[in-house]
Amino acid sequence: MTAKPRFSDKSMVVTGAAQGIGRQVAIEAAADGARLTLVDRSPLVREVAEQLNAEHGQGTAIAVEADLETWSGSEEAMARANGRFGAIDVLVNNVGGAIWMKPFDRFDEKQIVAEINRSLFPALWGCRAVLPYMYEQNRGAIVNVSSIATKGINRVPYSAAKGAVNGLTASLAFEIGTRNIRVNAVAPGGTSAPPRQIPRGTDPLTAQDKVWMKQVVDQTIEASHMKRYGLQREMSAAILFLASDAASYITGTVLPVGGGDQG
Repeated sequence: MTAKPRFSDKSMVVTGAAQGIGRQVAIEAAADGARLTLVDRSPLVREVAEQLNAEHGQGTAIAVEADLETWSGSEEAMARANGRFGAIDVLVNNVGGAIWMKPFDRFDEKQIVAEINRSLFPALWGCRAVLPYMYEQNRGAIVNVSSIATKGINRVPYSAAKGAVNGLTASLAFEIGTRNIRVNAVAPGGTSAPPRQIPRGTDPLTAQDKVWMKQVVDQTIEASHMKRYGLQREMSAAILFLASDAASYITGTVLPVGGGDQG
C-alpha cells in the first residue's frame, strides 16, 4: 500500500524560495504533495514555480515577488497564498543570511540595521501576517530558519538577529500553544550550495574581506563534530520534519542541524 504524501492537500508558504535552502525545501515539499506559495524578492522565484508545475502538475505552485523585510510584503504574500489555496497550513520562514563577515567594530550603523532587517524582520513579519489565517483555521505549523551562528565570529549583527528568531520561536509557541498551532525553528550550520545567482551583498570583496570570510569557514568546520559543511537536503529534511504531522507534539523547539555544533 502506497503511503499518503506527508503534505497532501496542504498549503505551504516557503519564503526565500528562489535559491538555496528555500528552493530545496520547495522542491521536496512539492514531491511530497504540498501546494506551494513561493515567495522571494528575486524574479528567479518564478522559475522555481514553473519547474514545480511542470514536474508535478499545473497548480502545484505560485510565485509571489515581495519584499519580506516589510510588513506590507509579508501581508501581501500571506493574502495571496490564502486566496489561491484557501488556507495556509505551513509557513517556512527561510529569508535571512549574513550580508557581511567582519569584526563587529568594522560594521557601521547602516550595515547593522541592514543585517537585522535581513535576518529578523522577515520571520517576525511572517509570523504576524500568517496568524489570522491559522487562527481562523485552528491549525498550522510555522518553521523559522535560524542559525547555529548565534555563537560565531565576524557576524555579530547576524548572530543577534538569529538569536532573536530563536526568542520569537520560543515565545510565540508558548503564547499560542493551545490553539493547535506549532512554532519551531531549525538552526542550520554551514551549508554547501551552488554560488548564489543574486548575492546578498553588492560590495566587491577585498583581500581583507576574504581573510575574515575564511575565518568564518574555518570556525564553522572546526565547531562541527563531523568537520564538514552540511548539504541543503540535510537542512530541508529537518525543516520538513518539523512542518509535518510527524512532529505534532513538538513546539517551541530550536533544532540545531550543524553536525554536532549546538551553536
